[in-house]
Amino acid sequence: MHAMKKMLWPTAILSATLGFAARAQELEVIGKPVNGKIGLQPAATDVAIATQALDGLVHVIIIAIALLVLLLTLWLVVRYNRVANKTPRRFTHNTPLEIAWTLIPVLILVFIGANSLPVLFKQQEIPAGDVVIKVTGNQWYWSYEYVDHEFGFDSFLLARDELADYGYTDDLYLLATDTALVVPTGKKIVMQVTGADVIHSWTIPAFGVKQDAVPGRLAELWFTVEPGKEGIYFGQCSELCGKDHAFMPITVKAMSEADYNAWLTGAVDEYSGNPATLPDIVELALAE
Repeated sequence: MHAMKKMLWPTAILSATLGFAARAQELEVIGKPVNGKIGLQPAATDVAIATQALDGLVHVIIIAIALLVLLLTLWLVVRYNRVANKTPRRFTHNTPLEIAWTLIPVLILVFIGANSLPVLFKQQEIPAGDVVIKVTGNQWYWSYEYVDHEFGFDSFLLARDELADYGYTDDLYLLATDTALVVPTGKKIVMQVTGADVIHSWTIPAFGVKQDAVPGRLAELWFTVEPGKEGIYFGQCSELCGKDHAFMPITVKAMSEADYNAWLTGAVDEYSGNPATLPDIVELALAE
């Protein structure tokens, strides 16, 4: 059995890597800014879905209040102008009105708070991760370490003339990197975030996550990319970190679990990780 595993291991790496390369070209670019558009990027994670739903609810409340104030102002202008109201009444108090404009805002704020707290707890209560990745912000690139598999790599901005070599179009300049963070869909991803020099910020708008990378501190965020939303997502460092702050993008490739495992097999070999931690090997060891 052990001799057979040794014979099959190089073949498995080669076939998995080649298979991944073919499938990786099929990934659609989903999470990116679009010229002339407004609004949020399509939500790709459960955290982003909850956050954007809350954002939509608060916008409805804000718009309703703004319209109410506008209508009341117009009504006052029409009903109580000098022509329509030649003899204005004089009074200093209106108890029912004062109670109403105190109590109604309080109820609105309580309603917003009641809907905000579950979303806040969802963001900040970090679950046990199916995949744990440590990300370190550097001037001016990102370093990723797949903690459970004992390998890591750096991720640098692609120059404009390098985009085509990596399968990206010209409009993705300042977004695409030479190596991408790769995650499986449908799994809890926990990111451990820190900085090596100054404060950076790891942000993916479509995932609804943003976490400052502070030197000497290890913060965490988490997300689960929804199954069926496999694709390429982009972000940026979102904390002013020096002269090349604008040239520090983030690229994430979300894949199905099967494609992720194929990529992981090749990555462990390429970056000298620990083959014993690969899912197939772990399952085989447990079965024995």
